[in-house]
Order: sequence, then structure tokens, then C-alpha cells
Amino acid sequence: MSTTITVIPGDGIGPDIIDATLKILDKAGCNLNYEFADAGLVALEKHGELLPDTTLAAIKRNGIALKGPLTTPVGGGFTSINVTLRKQFNLYANVRPVVSFKGTKARYENIDIITIRENTEGMYSGLGQTTAADGSEAEAMSKVTRVGCERIVRFAYELARREGRKKVTIVHKANILKTTSGMFLSVARDIAKNYPDIETEEMIVDATCMKLVMAPENFDVIVTTNLFGDILSDLCAGLVGGLGMAPGANIGSDCAIFEAVHGSAPDIAGQNLANPSSVILAAIQMLEHLGQHDNAKRILDALRDTIESGDRATRDLGGSHGTTDFTQAILDRL
Repeated sequence: MSTTITVIPGDGIGPDIIDATLKILDKAGCNLNYEFADAGLVALEKHGELLPDTTLAAIKRNGIALKGPLTTPVGGGFTSINVTLRKQFNLYANVRPVVSFKGTKARYENIDIITIRENTEGMYSGLGQTTAADGSEAEAMSKVTRVGCERIVRFAYELARREGRKKVTIVHKANILKTTSGMFLSVARDIAKNYPDIETEEMIVDATCMKLVMAPENFDVIVTTNLFGDILSDLCAGLVGGLGMAPGANIGSDCAIFEAVHGSAPDIAGQNLANPSSVILAAIQMLEHLGQHDNAKRILDALRDTIESGDRATRDLGGSHGTTDFTQAILDRL
């Protein structure tokens, strides 16, 4: 029986890397049907709005979406569409795995870390942002709930147990942010008691950044709040070669959106230069979520062998080839 997923090509390089990924999914025989939908600047041009109701309806109807990068302006302009989607569908868990691949320009080997980030609360949610009329001051609100803290920490420990992970590191700033981060830490300590089979470690966020750079092999699963998780997951991507090698999953009770975590790269859009690995890895996460473990492994093995061999590598992987050549190398292996 086939499964229908919503596909959002996105902005910039999004359509190219999404197209590459769909070819790989088809070649692997994943038996997926695609309902295409628009979001971002492309949607604004086509429909006059950044996130049309038809797109929201398609995501709700299918329950699974694969999404390319969407443009978010810096320092002004419209609110992040990614943040809007996470709130709209209560996608409370952001799962960002990073794994070393031979053949990249990464400075480390044998990295295997999952960052699990609360995805709907805290400072990153953009709550209460105001600027004084004269521009003299600005403020924003950070709000967390006990329910939000409980469900993300429990999600992290359940994932760790399910995947045979040995340790969960609870990352916080409770020494300074005694209310919000303090609540997160307190709740996490209580939940950790229910998982005696998993080692628990507590770490302040700034120390975490330092130790990730100095000894990343000591980390297994990281669970943290929204803003800290956003920063730490990008740091972890840097350990394995950059955002082009890092996927992301946004998971809720009734819906899940899988995405490339890098930007839309408008400077190389339409030039057949982008590395599609991030969204391919996101599609692998999606297949695991759908229970297609064999297909997920086949695609991962083909991607890994392509990168390790240097066959038709893109520029960021040290080669001179483009998106279509790199994709074809994976298709040949499948």
C-alpha cells in the first residue's frame, strides 16, 4: 500500500535538492505518492501569501511532509515559516542527528550525536517581541511550560532507549536563567529517574559548546530547550562537515515534517551546484519514521558509499560536480 506525503520544494536551491531526493526515493522503491505544496517566497509569488491554507491542509491531511529550505529574513521582515509550521502542528520535538561520513571535509571522525530540542516554546518561539516606537529598546519573552519540558525530555529518553543509546546529556543554563531553564532542569531530573538503564549527565550550555569541540566523542544524545538546541545542533553539524550533511525532523503527536536544515542559498539557486545530502538524510529519517527501515538503510548505504568514494562529488565535498551528477552516482548504486 502506498503512502502519500506532502512535498514542499521551498525556495532557492530547494526545488533542485528535493527533486534529487524524490528520484532516489522512487529508485529505492519506497512506494510513495507526492502531493506538492508551496511555502515561502515561491508561495508569495504564486498565491500572495507565504503559507497558503491549501499547504496547511495538505500537511494535515497526509500527516507527513518533506520540505526544502525556506527563506527567512534577518533582523526584520516576516516571521520564520519554519517556526510557524512547528507551532501550527504542535511539532514539539526537533531531532537533529549528525554522523561522520568519510570523504567530507570534517575535522573529526566517528561522530554520532543526536540533538533533541524542544521545538515550540522558549525564547526561539518569538513570543512577545516588541520594539519601542523610538527604537531605543526592544524586548522578547521566554516562556516554558512543565508539560512542554516533560514531553521533550521523555521523548529523548524513549528515543535513546529505543535506539540503544547509552547516555543523555541534559543541557541548560539554570545557573543564570533560574526560572525557565531551572524548570527544564528540574523536570529533566525527575524524568531521568525513570530510566536507570541510561546514563544521565547535566551540563551548562556554554560548557557544552566547549566540550563538543574538544571531545565530541563523549556525547551521545543531547536534550535541551529551543534556542540552545538551535545553536548546539548547528555546532554539531560543523563536526561532520557542515549543514549540508545534517538533516532535521520535526515531530508531533499527529504530524511530522522532515527537512533540510540549511538555508535556501539563493546565490547558487538554479545553477546545479547544491549538495542534496541534507534533504536525502531527512528523507531517510522520514522512511525510518514510516517503518521503511530496509529502504532507509539502502539509501544511506548508497549515499555513504558515494561520498566515501568521492564519485561525482559536489564542491563542498571537494569535487567539481553538481547536484544531478552526485544524485546519479547514488542512483547508480541503488
